[in-house]
Amino acid sequence: MLLKKIKTPGLSHLSYLVGSGGKAAVIDPRRDCDIYLETARAEGLEITHIFETHRNEDLVSGAPILADMTGADVFHGPNAAGDVVYATTVREGDRFAIGQLAVEIVETPGHTDDHLAFALYDSEYPEGAVGVFTGDALFVGDVGRTDFYPDRKREVAGLLFDSLQKILALGDQAIIYPAHGAGSVCGSGMAEREFSTVGHERKNNPRLQIESRDAFIEAKVNENHYQPPYFRLMERLNLEGGDPAPRVLKPRMLSLAELDDCSATRWIDVREPMAYASGHFPGSMNLPVGMIPAFAGWFIGEEDSILLIGSDESQLATATEHLVRIALDNIVGGYSGVVPAAAAGRNMAQIPMITTGEVERRLNEDRGDWTLLDVRDADERSEVSIDGSRHIYVGELNERWQELDKTRHYTLMCASGMRATVAAGWLASRGFGNLDIYLGSMGAWKASGADV
Repeated sequence: MLLKKIKTPGLSHLSYLVGSGGKAAVIDPRRDCDIYLETARAEGLEITHIFETHRNEDLVSGAPILADMTGADVFHGPNAAGDVVYATTVREGDRFAIGQLAVEIVETPGHTDDHLAFALYDSEYPEGAVGVFTGDALFVGDVGRTDFYPDRKREVAGLLFDSLQKILALGDQAIIYPAHGAGSVCGSGMAEREFSTVGHERKNNPRLQIESRDAFIEAKVNENHYQPPYFRLMERLNLEGGDPAPRVLKPRMLSLAELDDCSATRWIDVREPMAYASGHFPGSMNLPVGMIPAFAGWFIGEEDSILLIGSDESQLATATEHLVRIALDNIVGGYSGVVPAAAAGRNMAQIPMITTGEVERRLNEDRGDWTLLDVRDADERSEVSIDGSRHIYVGELNERWQELDKTRHYTLMCASGMRATVAAGWLASRGFGNLDIYLGSMGAWKASGADV
């Protein structure tokens, strides 16, 4: 028997290859899916089944692509808010043999209406399920979000509670294999560990400590989650079936002279915030490469063409991989060498960084032309905030920038300064000229002992 976890960095997406007796199944494949075929062939396995836990919102499914590559059948749950054109619908209790293994369908709606879990059985260990692929219903340390049906929020939270009871009923011995790990936008309380059992989660997962269905519903409907616009794109593509990923996951490198003719609608600088703030091409915004999975979908649309600007080709290649996995892959080129460009006389923009002392001075002056803009999420803001600051979540600035006054002076802050730089870069690209960034942001404020 083989069971291999394949992690997609950035998205913290977890997919699985499980095989026995020369056959294999893949659970929740990503778009760039050669890795599953290569791994299976190296183990002497033929991929015959592809299972999707649900219609993903945060990445493009590789199921239809992998099916074309292998001839495997794709299986998906009912009630997907449309026809998953590349998949066969399966229902509770359906069972599939993979060598000595069996995969049994468990309908687990709540996170989405079409959500499934897959109980894994081994004929050599007949006492119960040896594992369960839980998708976005149950994570290590958390459970799935239930905010995708705002008109039915109490109903779907209740459905998730019921679904979790079905997973728990598989037995404490079952190892859980979730679709995401810590850092995913699909949950906020996941443990850093990516291994657990039903029994461990029963005893330690905070959401599973809530025994009352009504109390669970109340807890879920009071959670704060954000839905970037690209979720709608993922949902559509995961009904229709997305195109294969580009064969070369790195942009065509452009010369400095070619930048003058670059037609990209979004210039995305993927360097670290300090480097970006020190000097960047006017009109570019900052999305550090590690933040692309979480924030690119707020600021880049399906219709946009993209120029990537980075420190080196390796950084640009990693940025491209992240963008391809969420179908934002209209990348017209890449450029590395901001410092040489400045040395060649190219005009560079800068965004100043200020310290806690300067923030305190401005707050004490109660300046009428200045705003301290906090771009953290609502949960962070509710725990601690600076009196006199204004709050707009960084992602929501994609549209809410229009509420702001371009003649005002804005200082951007978050927890450390990372998201503040993203926000400042976006506002600069929208024509805001009087901006600075609170270096260290809330971390520096608390370390200074300043009042909140």
